[in-house]
Amino acid sequence: MQIGILGPFEVRIGDGVLADVPGARLRALLVALALQAGHPVGKATLIDWIWGQNPPADATNSLHRLVSRLRKALPDGAIEGQTDGYRLAVGPDAVDAVRFERLARDPRRAGEALTLWRGPALQDVGPLDSEAFDAAVTRLENLRLSALEDRFAAETGAVAELTALVAAHPVRERLVAALIRALAAAGNDSEALLVYQRTREVLADTLGVDPSPELSAVHVALLRGELSRRATPRATNLRAELTSYLGKESDVAAVRALLTGHRLTTLIGPGGSGKTRLANETARTLLDAVPDGVWLVELAAVTAGGDVAQTTLAALGQRDSLLGVAPDAEPVDRVIAAIRDRAALLILDNCEHLIESAAAFAHRVLGECRRLRILATSREPLGITGEALWTVEPLALPGEDDDPAGSPAVQLLRDRAGAVRPDLGTDVRTMARVCRALDGMPLAIELAAARLRTMTLDQLANRLDDRFRLLTGGSRTALPRHRTLRAVIDWSWGLLDDAERTVLRRLSVFAGGAGLDAAERVCGGPDVLELLTALTEKSLVVTAGDGTPRYRMLGTIKEYAAQRLDEAGEAESVRRAHLAYFTELTETAEPGLRRAEQLRWLVVLRAEHDNIAAAMRGAFAAGDADGAIRLAASAGWYWWLAGHKAEGNELVVTAAALPGGTPGVHRALVYTLIAQFLFAGQSDQYSATEWIHQAYEMARDHLDAHPALRLLAALDRLLREPAEPVTVWEPLLSDEDPWVRGLGRLQLGKMRIMLGDGRPEADALLVAALDEVRRVGERWTIAFALVELAGRIAMRGEFGPACEYYEEAIATVAELGALEDIVGMRARQAQLYRLLGDERSSAAAMAEAQRCAERVAWPNALAELALARAELAITGDDRAQAHEHLAVATAMMGAEAEQPMVRALIETLRGWAADDLDEAREHRVAAYRSAAEAAHPLLVATVLVGIADQALREQQYERAAELIAAGIALRGLPDRSQPAEARIAETARRHLGTRITEVAPGRWRELAELTLAC
Repeated sequence: MQIGILGPFEVRIGDGVLADVPGARLRALLVALALQAGHPVGKATLIDWIWGQNPPADATNSLHRLVSRLRKALPDGAIEGQTDGYRLAVGPDAVDAVRFERLARDPRRAGEALTLWRGPALQDVGPLDSEAFDAAVTRLENLRLSALEDRFAAETGAVAELTALVAAHPVRERLVAALIRALAAAGNDSEALLVYQRTREVLADTLGVDPSPELSAVHVALLRGELSRRATPRATNLRAELTSYLGKESDVAAVRALLTGHRLTTLIGPGGSGKTRLANETARTLLDAVPDGVWLVELAAVTAGGDVAQTTLAALGQRDSLLGVAPDAEPVDRVIAAIRDRAALLILDNCEHLIESAAAFAHRVLGECRRLRILATSREPLGITGEALWTVEPLALPGEDDDPAGSPAVQLLRDRAGAVRPDLGTDVRTMARVCRALDGMPLAIELAAARLRTMTLDQLANRLDDRFRLLTGGSRTALPRHRTLRAVIDWSWGLLDDAERTVLRRLSVFAGGAGLDAAERVCGGPDVLELLTALTEKSLVVTAGDGTPRYRMLGTIKEYAAQRLDEAGEAESVRRAHLAYFTELTETAEPGLRRAEQLRWLVVLRAEHDNIAAAMRGAFAAGDADGAIRLAASAGWYWWLAGHKAEGNELVVTAAALPGGTPGVHRALVYTLIAQFLFAGQSDQYSATEWIHQAYEMARDHLDAHPALRLLAALDRLLREPAEPVTVWEPLLSDEDPWVRGLGRLQLGKMRIMLGDGRPEADALLVAALDEVRRVGERWTIAFALVELAGRIAMRGEFGPACEYYEEAIATVAELGALEDIVGMRARQAQLYRLLGDERSSAAAMAEAQRCAERVAWPNALAELALARAELAITGDDRAQAHEHLAVATAMMGAEAEQPMVRALIETLRGWAADDLDEAREHRVAAYRSAAEAAHPLLVATVLVGIADQALREQQYERAAELIAAGIALRGLPDRSQPAEARIAETARRHLGTRITEVAPGRWRELAELTLAC
């Protein structure tokens, strides 16, 4: 059953059949129950809803009769009798108003929430003489206005709609601010200023107040010109074109019109007809009309069977996107999470070789992303219901009696040839002959124009007559997949000498282009620079880069060259050369990544990111286990540092799983990386331990081969000999490598704190570790030390300095680009600002955490954020919000939520958010059991605070005091960042009349079990 009250009243049952619920009072009864869907509603509340201040003398019986009538109108069992009321047995999402409220709590989903409104709320229910009814209408309408404000805060445009809203609600300052921004973005700064002036006057006249600081800030930005169209950045990855666009202006207008009316538009046509350029030019005209950006997804380089969704993530700048899904989610789920509520345009370019997967991807994301539009280019339709098609025809050719100069094809040839041959002349008749021979195909014309650098127009025309006979040999759409393009490129290939052909086909192994050094090593020979220059002049290779040039090929030429590489029998040897080069590069860079020069090396490796991944995947495809392991061992730290944890985790795990290969230092390093990723992702800690053990066994006789192996040895000893948790790190303090020394000191301090060392000496270890790693200059470890220090001093109650440490740590990892590490830091900062009473800074920190989490894919990013939000909601006594955030966190973590440490934390938070004591007890029993299994002292201490709260609420004051004391004993000091601890202790003291005595740390199990009776 679905109930709609946000507009015309309607109740749909079964397969959408409308149920008849006649009469204002009968509808009012249903609405009162629906607004509390799934929860009991008291009889007094219902009577007040229906009759207000004038109930009938037998109100209870009247209500009973109304309920009887309503039951007849609804499916059996829809209304359940309760002790003192009734309950509508439907889920919350069955009622549009309830679903709207849930969605509207998240400003990012305001647009989705507003789609539920079909007109004024409860318009077919009243009028009723009921203050409760009127209050509900007012409340819903205010929530709608707030959602509109959230929506317009994230969008620019809709001037007409905003103008009407501001006229109806002149003192809603967020709407006024949105209108000012929209007017400024449209170039109407003067009107925007008038809106501000009118609003200021209205506020003064009606409320006697000045504009809020937020509205005043918008006014200042308007005066500074910061809100104008030219100042608004446009989200896109479209590259600026280097050449003019000729002959297709009407096509751009037609395709734009199709995009306006359809959510999927596909440009179809033969290869070389200009589908990609037309898509880009059309999209460029829509940049200001698409709030969340235009994104080009280049599929030409993706091999058959490749993942369209993963390529889309990369195009969106979220190669490592998790964005609100479980850790093992498919890439398509990550794409949906990234753009679910966004008004964006995706260009899926060159779908033909991935037609089935591209069609499935488009169908899935369009079904789940309501505001998304897709513009695809392909040689055949995607074949999806609702798909609009536009055939991209070749450029118009001149007829025999037409003036050739007016032909778009000739105009294109003149423009491109004139750039390389200023003395070309005006022989438009011969130009028309060339264009006819090439069937007006833009790519073929551009390749032909490039040859005019070294030959005359007549020579070119004469050769084309023979060379491209296939282009006019039949229907182009009936030819094999690439034949038209191959004919053009075959001709260009035929003009190359053997050395140029060798370089061109070998260059095809690169992904994302190649620097000169890489090209010389992989393509071979001392003359590679001269050959690349020649190929660039012939438009077969493109140079890019502001400083050091990089050489790349267009997708179709790259595909052609790769086929030639296979034909030459060189594919495997070139792959090995490519793998060897990038293995050597990463091995050279890897030591520098642990030093101050890591930023310089990160720039180098980021430029080769695609090549490193391609080398890895090439090794996978060839079954080259040792090659893959060696590259993974040297590239793993780069993936960790540079914000590619999800991709790095996938690659190192795949490398380790390849059959064959030999054990040794490289494999030990890869196993260590796998454990590092597992520990960081809160995955199966037992599996991480096993990887550590295997790695140590392989490397135990070669610990000097790499600094990480000495850390591995200490960690393995810790796992094997848990009775000596502190001494395992002490040998590292005298290691010859300062990075190892710093990490050893940091781990030693962290271990002492974890074991309950509350003395300042433990803090001093962290300070000393920070000094050590600062001298090394390795930023991630510096941030690690800062975070540990921040947590420690926050425990001591120094919240302001702790926030400063977090700020420094955030700035440090931001230099690396590791946004996933910023999420937790900002979230913790938000909690500390709340403790300081600085709500504004707390909200800003949490908003920044959200923005970072949406841009990364590391599995715990959004889950960690949701847990932090739940904790903040508990602090603010908003239990409903806490439950919602906890549900989000557990859904994102999937099976990982059942890990003992994670489950203990989640169940503790659920205990704080519980609505009654019995429910709280259940959660605290679960938290205790998980904490006992994990046996992590600081976690146990946190769980004990929750159990102490249970004891306090059950008036077990002495037990509450003892539990708090046991937690303090485990930590070695009180935790002032948990205000509940001090509150519980103080309340217990007031009732006991004495101070809490010390409790031995080992008594915590006894005390917890006595309290919970479990």
